[in-house]
Amino acid sequence: MSIAFAVLGGDRRQLELARQLRRDGHPAALYGFDQVEGETHSSLAEALGASCVVLPMPVTKDGESLFAPFGRGTLLLEDLWPRLNREQVLCGGTVGELLRRQTEARGLFLEDYAAREELQVANAVPTVEGALAAAMERTAATIHGSQCLVIGYGRIGQLLAHRLQGLGASVSVAARQYAHLAWIRAYGWRALRSDRLEGEPLGDFDVIFNTVPAPMLARGELERLKPGCVVIDLASAPGGVDFAAAGDLGIDACWARFLPGRVAPVTAAQAIRDAVYHILEERGEPI
Repeated sequence: MSIAFAVLGGDRRQLELARQLRRDGHPAALYGFDQVEGETHSSLAEALGASCVVLPMPVTKDGESLFAPFGRGTLLLEDLWPRLNREQVLCGGTVGELLRRQTEARGLFLEDYAAREELQVANAVPTVEGALAAAMERTAATIHGSQCLVIGYGRIGQLLAHRLQGLGASVSVAARQYAHLAWIRAYGWRALRSDRLEGEPLGDFDVIFNTVPAPMLARGELERLKPGCVVIDLASAPGGVDFAAAGDLGIDACWARFLPGRVAPVTAAQAIRDAVYHILEERGEPI
């Protein structure tokens, strides 16, 4: 079944998303990419005639305008909402409460594809690969044989621990929940308490990956790291590493954010496409 899509704004993920939708046989208008040569662009009026409108991830960075780094102009959200209608399927990534209130006040319902479990799991794969690449770039030794700590045992932490083990690292994982600690031990990894890092042997590690978006590695913890230890923070804002303290202490620490869109936009676009397809199927509009 062919459905008319419109992809409004975004980064390389949304550009690739429009291409994938077209390859699947769907009309896909593209707006907000007029700085990209070789693409077929639509006017906003043409794009908003689509039955499914896909907004970027995030929908906005400033709370006022559509996130469209490849566009030449600015589209204010307060100008966009009145041009949409409740019959359209409206999807966006990382929606937040403010946008929900804005769209609901207009009689619109904004589906958050970024909140879907299947997309978050799919995005964990390029995030982990990007994290490993960042670590390899910063270390003089191989991951194989290195002492690695993963802080947090969510989707990214679980997958990262498995990948590190597959590369021959000695893996430790810090978690808070007793069930997670039990699984960590069951996989043969060393289990640490993420809520008691001040008492854990942080000086043992060559590479530390943080996945928890809360203060985890403050100055006190960073002071205990051995020389040459590399810290990779994968957490969303506000992050989990005191980067100012890391700089003072001469620690190589990086905040590796937005990795799916940076290192694997094709794969990230596939995850968005599948999530949007699933939203349509759940609404009784199968692809």
